[in-house]
Amino acid sequence: MGIALFLGFFFLLLIGAPIAIAIGIPSFLVIWGADLGVPVIAPNFFAGIAKFPLLAIPLFILAGFILERCGISQRIIHFANLLIGQRRGGLAIVAIAVCVFFGGVSGSGPADAAAIGAILIPAMYSQGYSRSYSAALIAAAGSTAIIVPPSIALIIYGAITNTSVPALFAAGAVPGFLAGLSLLIPALIIAGRKGYGANVKSEKEESLWQSFCKAFWGILAPVIILGGLYGGIFTPTEAAVVAVFYSSFLGFVVYRTLNLNKMYTILVEAAEASAIVMLIVAFAGLFSWAGATVGILDNLANMLMGISDNEWVVLLLINILIFIGGMLIDAVSIFYIFLPIFMPIISHFGWDPVWFGVVMTLNLAIGQFTPPVAVNLYVTTQLAQIRLEKTFTTVAPMVLAMIVALVVVILFPSLSLIIPRFFHLM
Repeated sequence: MGIALFLGFFFLLLIGAPIAIAIGIPSFLVIWGADLGVPVIAPNFFAGIAKFPLLAIPLFILAGFILERCGISQRIIHFANLLIGQRRGGLAIVAIAVCVFFGGVSGSGPADAAAIGAILIPAMYSQGYSRSYSAALIAAAGSTAIIVPPSIALIIYGAITNTSVPALFAAGAVPGFLAGLSLLIPALIIAGRKGYGANVKSEKEESLWQSFCKAFWGILAPVIILGGLYGGIFTPTEAAVVAVFYSSFLGFVVYRTLNLNKMYTILVEAAEASAIVMLIVAFAGLFSWAGATVGILDNLANMLMGISDNEWVVLLLINILIFIGGMLIDAVSIFYIFLPIFMPIISHFGWDPVWFGVVMTLNLAIGQFTPPVAVNLYVTTQLAQIRLEKTFTTVAPMVLAMIVALVVVILFPSLSLIIPRFFHLM
């Protein structure tokens, strides 16, 4: 029955079934076929989402929607553009910097790519950047949102493994910025070869200081959220509440770009986005329970450890598996499907769960813009009005650059652990 669970999942995935259906139907069938008791479905379904840390997810999604509609992203982009100046590849630098920064607010790769791409893709195209380059770059840079704190993916990881979410947030900061820096290399090399942004004249409609003042309240958002977390002032769930109140304050009081009608629309859209995520979480939790109960997860873990006694070989195999999975399905599903397999291995080799969570999440970030599925790339190509395959040659060096960043994070765990240790979060 355990094999049927995974075969059913991959079959439904291959025929294009929604991820929640691909996870849910095999789980129901295995529970029924193995005589585990159909009545256990309801309590296990509920148990998958009845976890206090998961309350932060819909709240961070709502905060991200509000901040995006407030016009904060436009103000930050304008400030970054003035700060960096008009130079070859200048807008590419702006795109990466703003995506990394905005990821510290939205916590979601697709949301980051959509919010920034809607503004920057037309701007980059008007300055001579190709549509394929613009879409590939913002898809890659937007993926850093799931590793830069606050990250929805890290919240899920913490809930599954009972790992401190503030420690995970702190651990994701340096690797997240390292991932952003790694993208600068291929982005600037391609821009230099193609001459993107070389002949654009500066438009200084306002001073750098004026632009900074307009962007200041938006820049302050992640400072308040992360400062409160690292300082022990509030928990991740409380931080999400603070983010919602702060973003609402900006929209209604500071920028005055929101009204009750717009807020209602935002609430509806955020509720729909949250429902999709939480439905996947609930089904994925049921999938994990069914797999553990029939024993397939333990067998897979033993099989991985049986391949080699060398922890580096096992770690390589795990990362290859995560990378392939990340190309096909979303990070939330990957966590629920594979973490029950990996947790005995983590314990066996004595790996730090905080470090492993960062490694796994950074690997999954690469999957968000790696074909064939590439959810971020799908979002940005829709915005750029081009076919997905037109970006493949452009996005390949960006995938390679972030893989190099992943290898560095694996080889030097202190890069992930230095901040949580400094703030005594571990």
